[in-house]
Amino acid sequence: MTDNTLVGYITEVNGAEFLVELLTEKDGVNSVISFGDRQVHVGQVGSYMLVKQAGPDILVLVESMWVQANAGSSRRMLRVNPLGSFNEDGGFHRGIPHYPVTGAELHLVADAQLKAVFANFEAANFSIGSLSSFPDINVYMDPSAFFGRHAAILGQSGSGKSWMVASIMQSTLKSMPNAHIIMLDPHNEYSQGDSSGKPVFPLDNVHHISAADMEVPYWLLPFRDLVDLLIDTNEEHASLQIAFLRSTVMELKTKANKDIDIGHIHIDTPVYFSMAELFEHFKLVNERTSNFGKASTPLTGKFDSLLIKLESRMNDTRYDFLLAPKKRTSSLSLPDLLRDFVGMGENRAAITVIDLSSVPFDVQPTVSAQIARMAFEFNFWNPRCREFPLLLVCEEAHNYISSSEDSRYNAARLSFERIAKTGRKYGVGLCLISQRPHDLSETVLSQCSSFFCMRITNPVDQDYIQSLVPEAAKGLLSSLSSLSQGEVIAIGEASPLPVRMQVNLPQPPPNAQTIDFYKMWAATDLEEVDVDTIVQHWWQNRH
Repeated sequence: MTDNTLVGYITEVNGAEFLVELLTEKDGVNSVISFGDRQVHVGQVGSYMLVKQAGPDILVLVESMWVQANAGSSRRMLRVNPLGSFNEDGGFHRGIPHYPVTGAELHLVADAQLKAVFANFEAANFSIGSLSSFPDINVYMDPSAFFGRHAAILGQSGSGKSWMVASIMQSTLKSMPNAHIIMLDPHNEYSQGDSSGKPVFPLDNVHHISAADMEVPYWLLPFRDLVDLLIDTNEEHASLQIAFLRSTVMELKTKANKDIDIGHIHIDTPVYFSMAELFEHFKLVNERTSNFGKASTPLTGKFDSLLIKLESRMNDTRYDFLLAPKKRTSSLSLPDLLRDFVGMGENRAAITVIDLSSVPFDVQPTVSAQIARMAFEFNFWNPRCREFPLLLVCEEAHNYISSSEDSRYNAARLSFERIAKTGRKYGVGLCLISQRPHDLSETVLSQCSSFFCMRITNPVDQDYIQSLVPEAAKGLLSSLSSLSQGEVIAIGEASPLPVRMQVNLPQPPPNAQTIDFYKMWAATDLEEVDVDTIVQHWWQNRH
């Protein structure tokens, strides 16, 4: 073991990085040395080191290492990124108050100093993993930055995203039991755990509800979303249909709520009106004639496509939760819907998991848009919003917060962009989970202050992530394709500094494990698959 921690000297300094020449065996420094109770590979990419000179010690991260030949000799060189500095009391803070000059010393960093850095937020007890290179050092995150300033968990399929989400939520429930979290679960991964069937979250602190049971009624839709749902904007008579829809909806909303003290009703007021009456109104006008049936009116036949589209969806039972609600048939049912939504209903809960697996794929963006809108509007109109922050967790976010120009994504993109840009003021946070970051809305993703990047091998997605993060972290992200399952690179305000870490295994894990084809196909004692049950589930649109 060595007491001498000096391993090199700085040869070049700029605002983003330092170049270092390592000492050699001739100088008494080997490439592998004993330090504390561990063997240290000096200059290993991804390791932390200290720059010492007059003033605060600077913590740096090794980005790259190479050998530079010069006149028959060779030197080992490092490129390091400055992360922050230690004050006189040993406390760590981001930023470099004074840059070193050439000749400054590079030292090994003691375990105790690293532990102090990653224990900055230990009091909050929000730990989601440990350093990959030092498994005994827990990494504590800043929960206020993570939940309040938006975060993104990005990684390809099978990298461990769902496990990380479950681990984060489990840690949240332990340290923050009064949380208010709404999870969009497109694949029903969080209603039960692994094959043991244990729930992912404690049953007394979670409310599982399908979108069909919760009902997200059509009358909550703002007018632009109603247009997207009912009208093909490329159709010849689209402008006429939109104008007539506006006047008819206003008339029906006013009629249905005349006995309720609501005040002034405008086109986007979330109050009940009858979809059946809307259909009949359009049908009547579309079939109306003049001159005793001998002539058509200017509106005759102009709503054929709208009526066909609306009738088709009204007759499709998969859309009942939206177009034919059974519970939400009055404006007075809205308070109960919101209570269920935020975990204040009959089943009080810190986490509300909304199962979207039964929602038709083509209408999933519309439903997601309304969930985002309800979350924002709830706290926008809540006088005590600062005491009641909400987090919206968006699994498979690219399926509805899409960068695509397809009109069916417009409503969801606008709703989530509104939260991304102004949600922080009203205590509404976002956590995005995606395997295709390049397909996500750039506006939403760029507003995230913390990124948790798991294994990604797609070069397009790698380049896109590199463009979103600070320059100092780009060297660390070069290892994205080599991360193991459950390993993550954390960057941004929630993390004390850019770090490569191993996520804590959730107990129990979600129902998202990769299926073992060999084990299943090699087994000889499996029960016969019940095809009748499969057909029943398919018919009834349930798992």
